[in-house]
Amino acid sequence: MHANPTPENLGHPVSDVLMYDPLDTWSSVDDRIILAVGCTYGSPDFDQLLHRAANSNAAAVIVKAHGARMEQLRSAAVRHTLSVLVAPDDADWTQLVALARASVMGAAADSASGVRLGDLYAFANAAASITNGAASIVDPLGRILGYSTLPGQPIDELRRITTLTLQETIQPAFDQDFKAVYAAPGAVLVPAADEGMARLALAVRAGGELLGSIWIIDPGEEKRATALGALDRMAPLAGLHMLHARSASDFGERRNADLIRTLMDDTPHASFAAAQLGLNTANGLAVAAFSIVRPETGSLESVREIHRLLHLVTTVCNVQFGTGHSALIGSVVYALLPCNGTTPRTLHSRIIQEIEAYSHTISSFPVIATVGGIAATIEDLPRSRSEAVQTLHHLISLQGRGANAPSVALYEDFQIPLNLMKIGKFIEDNELAGADEITRIQAHDAAQQTDYLATLRAYLAFAGNISAMAAELHVHNNTIRYRVGRLAEDFKLDLTDQQKRLWLWLRLTTMDLASK
Repeated sequence: MHANPTPENLGHPVSDVLMYDPLDTWSSVDDRIILAVGCTYGSPDFDQLLHRAANSNAAAVIVKAHGARMEQLRSAAVRHTLSVLVAPDDADWTQLVALARASVMGAAADSASGVRLGDLYAFANAAASITNGAASIVDPLGRILGYSTLPGQPIDELRRITTLTLQETIQPAFDQDFKAVYAAPGAVLVPAADEGMARLALAVRAGGELLGSIWIIDPGEEKRATALGALDRMAPLAGLHMLHARSASDFGERRNADLIRTLMDDTPHASFAAAQLGLNTANGLAVAAFSIVRPETGSLESVREIHRLLHLVTTVCNVQFGTGHSALIGSVVYALLPCNGTTPRTLHSRIIQEIEAYSHTISSFPVIATVGGIAATIEDLPRSRSEAVQTLHHLISLQGRGANAPSVALYEDFQIPLNLMKIGKFIEDNELAGADEITRIQAHDAAQQTDYLATLRAYLAFAGNISAMAAELHVHNNTIRYRVGRLAEDFKLDLTDQQKRLWLWLRLTTMDLASK
C-alpha cells in the first residue's frame, strides 16, 4: 500500500533498490527505493531514515507496519514529504528486493539485446555465440539455470553431466574454483582439472548481491582475451536476466512455503496441498525445524542468514532424498523429511547433524536443528511440527542458560522433560498447586533462611537414603535426620505416602524444568 500517493510521489524516477542498515555508512540514495529492514514506526532509526531519505531525494521507503496504524504511517510520510510504501508484515525482504530490482531494471523493456528477459537458455546461447564457447549459467547453490545448445562447440564430460542433472557435481560453497571466481573483480580463466577443459568464468552480481556465475568453455588462447572482455561487458545484462528469472522462481518458492504452511496449519486443506507438492506420504513424514540463535533478529544480516539456512536445508534434502520440501515460516526453517527405509530416525538424525555441521558456512551464530515425531498421515503433521518446535525451543532455552545441551535432537531425545513441562503448565494453568506443601516450604525458607526445600528435593532424588543426601548437601547424617524430621512435623508431611511423594516430585521437577 502507498501511504502518501501524491502525483509527485508516484512520478518520482527510480534507479535502484537499497536494503537499509542503520549501522552502514550513508551512501547516495538519489532516486533509490530503500527497504527499511528492522525499522519500526516510532523508533529513532525509523525517524532518522525518513529524514535522511527525504533530504537525499530517495524515490521511496518500503516499511512494514508491525502494529502501526496506516494513519500514523501516512502522517510520517506527509511530514517528510516522502513516498512511503507499506509491505505486509509477513512479506519476505529478500523476495521484495529481487522483485523490486527486477521491476526497476525491466520497467522499460521486456527484452534485452534481442533476448526475452529471464530466458536464461536464450541468453546462454547468446553468450556462447559471442565468446565462441559453450556456456552454462549457475546459481549460488550450484543449480544450472540455463545452458547453450549451439551445435559444433566442444564440451567435456563435466559439462555433459551438469547439463543432464542441472546441478554442479560439487556445491559452490565447497568448490575452490567457484570461490576464486566469486573473489575476482571480473572474468577469469579457470584452468582445466584432470581430463576436463579450461573455462572462462564471471561472477554475476546486482547491487553487491551474488546472483550466480557464467561459465564458458575456453575457446582457446587466440580467442581467450576477446572472450574475457566480452564476458566482462555482459555482467550488467546477465544480472538483469538473472533477476528476472529469479523473480519467477521466488514466486514458486513463496507458493511452496504457502503449501507447506497449509500442510502444517490447515488440516482440512492438507490433502490438496500435499497433492500440489507431489508428496509421497506412503511411509509417513516428519517435520524438521531449524533456527539460528542470534542475540537480535530483524537486522539485514539476520535476514540474509536465515535465507542462507533455508538454501542449505533445501540443498541437503535434495541431495539425500532427490527432492526438498522446505520453507521459511516466521524465523524458523521447516523441512518435510520422508520416512524411507527400516531406520528412518537414524537417517533423520544424520541429516540434521549434517546441516548443523555445514551451518558455520552461513552464520557465525549457532544453528539448532530438531525433528518432530513421525506423522503416519497428513493429518498428523501439525503434531510433528509442534513436537519439533517444542524441542527446538527447549534446546535454545538450555543453551541460553549455559547448559551443556546438544544443537541437534529428535523429539524422543527430550520427550520426557517436554512432557513434564506440559504437566507443569497444566498444574499452573489450572491452579492445582494452591497453597500446597511446596508453596509453604518455599515461603518458610524465604522467611527463615532455611534449606528445607533442598532437603526435600534430595530426599526424593535419593529415595530417602540418608548417607547419599548428606553427601549431596555436604552436611552430617544427623543434620539430614533432623531436617527430615522437622519437614514431617512442621509441614505435616507423610513421606511414606506414595501418592504424596509422587505429587511432591512432580511439583519440584516441573518447577526445576520451568526455571532452566
